Amino acid sequence: FHTKAKNIHKTSEIIAQNYFGEIPRDRKSLESLPGVGRKTANVILNTIFREPVIAVDTHIFRLSNRIKLATAKTPLAVELKLTKLIPNEFLIDAHHLLILHGRYVCKAKNPDCNNCIIKELCEYRSKSIIN
Repeated sequence: FHTKAKNIHKTSEIIAQNYFGEIPRDRKSLESLPGVGRKTANVILNTIFREPVIAVDTHIFRLSNRIKLATAKTPLAVELKLTKLIPNEFLIDAHHLLILHGRYVCKAKNPDCNNCIIKELCEYRSKSIIN
């Protein structure tokens, strides 16, 4: 948490000095800030600036591979596949919907397939559906 606090403090200084107090709107500038990687930059671009990008966290990465929505070995590869697959008008909400689905329904250890709204479309082999 000390490193995170230092990064927030330094980032605030950089934004105040170099960007006149405005958060930069491009990925390259965002990623140049301390502690900001591609995922964080995408969250900012998506949530604040409503850009059609998707931030792939552990939930989205696992979910995309598990249900074969976008199978890949890296978060970047999953991000690129999802960006091509999901129409731009849905990319803003897709990030949040996929995270929530992966966090609360399609959980890592005990997926709740019985209460899954996409169970009929899901390609997860080990579905735990009770008939």
